[in-house]
Amino acid sequence: MFTDSDNFADAKNPQMNFKIFSYFILILLISFACQDQVKDTPKIPEIPDTIFIDLDQKAMGQKAEWLHGIFDKLNKKQGFAGAVLYAEKGKLIYKEAFGYGDIRKKINLTTTSAFQLASVSKMFTATAILMLVEEGLVDLDSDVRKYLPEFPYEGISIRLLLNHRSGLSRYMTLAHEQWKNKEIPLTNDDMLKLYVQYKPKPYFLPNRGFHYCNANYAMLANVIERISHKKFDQFIKEKIFNPIGMSSSFVYNMNGESKVSDYISLGVPGYRYNGRGARMLRNEYLNGVMGDKGVYTTVEDMFKFDQALYQNKLLGDSTLQLAFMPGSPKTKKRKDNYGFGWRIKDGRENTVYHFGWWKGFRSYYIRDMHQQKSIIVLSNRENGPGSKELWDIIDKEDFEFGEFSLLNDSN
Repeated sequence: MFTDSDNFADAKNPQMNFKIFSYFILILLISFACQDQVKDTPKIPEIPDTIFIDLDQKAMGQKAEWLHGIFDKLNKKQGFAGAVLYAEKGKLIYKEAFGYGDIRKKINLTTTSAFQLASVSKMFTATAILMLVEEGLVDLDSDVRKYLPEFPYEGISIRLLLNHRSGLSRYMTLAHEQWKNKEIPLTNDDMLKLYVQYKPKPYFLPNRGFHYCNANYAMLANVIERISHKKFDQFIKEKIFNPIGMSSSFVYNMNGESKVSDYISLGVPGYRYNGRGARMLRNEYLNGVMGDKGVYTTVEDMFKFDQALYQNKLLGDSTLQLAFMPGSPKTKKRKDNYGFGWRIKDGRENTVYHFGWWKGFRSYYIRDMHQQKSIIVLSNRENGPGSKELWDIIDKEDFEFGEFSLLNDSN
């Protein structure tokens, strides 16, 4: 049967021949079995995916429970009222609302309640400017007078407005002194006219320092209106809110109104607390100025904005990165920095944030892009939660989705 040239075995050794024959039969059986298995096995195995999903759900549930404990305690012990949303790696981990939207009517807040963002509105103004940059309609380093010829100061560029390095004085102080009838709304056009007429002295020459000033972003709204030929609120709706589905969001405005209303009827009202309890805050003439404030939104809509930035739905990545670049030299006195509509946290890699306060509202938005963690907290009380709890949440080291490590209770 075999020869020496076959190099399998000696034909005179029956024991060896039997082993070889057995191996041959075994190989054939394995081959047939593998063919049947390939034929019957799905292309994408389901069991490993199920395991990872179960682990993710368990870890997400643990973190959601931990987060609920934090905000439930703030609600019960400090009277926190507001909506909260936390997300990680594109996954919504926790969202909840606490307290009343309308205290007199006992209407509960929900995660679809719209709050005034106050200064967190600035990131929408900056995003709008960068959209115009991508369209070639705005040059960051061009003088503001290229777009607003009547602007009364030299040497201030769009970039300096974005970075709060223009030196402009506060428009609220100017309006307090020069806008005589406080029953009439002050609009962005009115604000610009006050600067043209009175030309208040800047705090410093352009690019000689950093001074956080709402006038910078109010003036940027004027630039957007002048270039787009649309009101600021309309531009933000058409270019940002509508494309990414922020259907519950709007920019409060007094376009065409001749008198300041008693209260703002849109969104939830803001409250101030004192020894006699809660007081709903009235509307006022300064609410007619947009760009530095005025955006109303929900935590759910803010999550859509957060994810749209990751997915480059609004801006290309290279343009978006400009918003996260420090605009001022680092100094011993000032550790954190400011980009375009975002504060930049010192010592935290790729972490940007912004907080806001205005007339009964507090807003907080922290975005750790390195770990892809985002927390959004919106409150309709002036005495909102402290920021320390929020930074502690961002710093929490727990789990990686899709891995086998779960929440570490010792942290």
